Amino acid sequence: MSQTETVKSKLFDTYSELLEKNLLEEMLEVGMPRTIQEGELLIDIGDELTHIPLILDGVVKIIRKDKHGCELSIYYLEPGDTCSISFANCINKKTSIFKGLAETEVHVLAIPVDLIDDWLVKYKSWRHFIIDSYHFRLLEMVETVDSLAFLKMEQRIWKYLTDKVKISNEVDLELTHQQIAEDLNSTRVVITRILKKLHEEEKIYSTRNRVRVLEFFE
Repeated sequence: MSQTETVKSKLFDTYSELLEKNLLEEMLEVGMPRTIQEGELLIDIGDELTHIPLILDGVVKIIRKDKHGCELSIYYLEPGDTCSISFANCINKKTSIFKGLAETEVHVLAIPVDLIDDWLVKYKSWRHFIIDSYHFRLLEMVETVDSLAFLKMEQRIWKYLTDKVKISNEVDLELTHQQIAEDLNSTRVVITRILKKLHEEEKIYSTRNRVRVLEFFE
């Protein structure tokens, strides 16, 4: 199967229930397929936004960084998603205030921003898709704020591990204590201590660089 056929297959499999066939065909004509390797950036803070990424497969972690360089994971993008913040920044011709890091190998179809306005008028499904994207991303950011404001660090870590399992569909997670600390804007020492406690409570089974979630946070 050629790259064009592969991209078409992934696009239609992922987005055909969300977007009209004519729109998908237009996307194939103007879109630019991109592959981002695990650990690489899809977009960085300060980048000029000229395209909207449609996720075909893989997972992208969206990260916010403060003026002191501390980072916090905000939400994840999966197949069928786009980054509504990228959409808003593209329309307003602003640079990115977030960075997107590939959690796995990621394939996207990058859509030129010049077409976005026309499609909002031309395709009802595109309008709904963008509005729904804003809605879902807002809910996820509210959930992140709630976690920071109302959950103890132990609960935040347990929820973080539960969310990781749901995204990866794997109960065994390959994670270092330092990675968890960076995602939750904490320290490795704190994370190690709390993971040990969760292990003793049999909510997780933790070994070096690997965590198995035995009980989900609710």
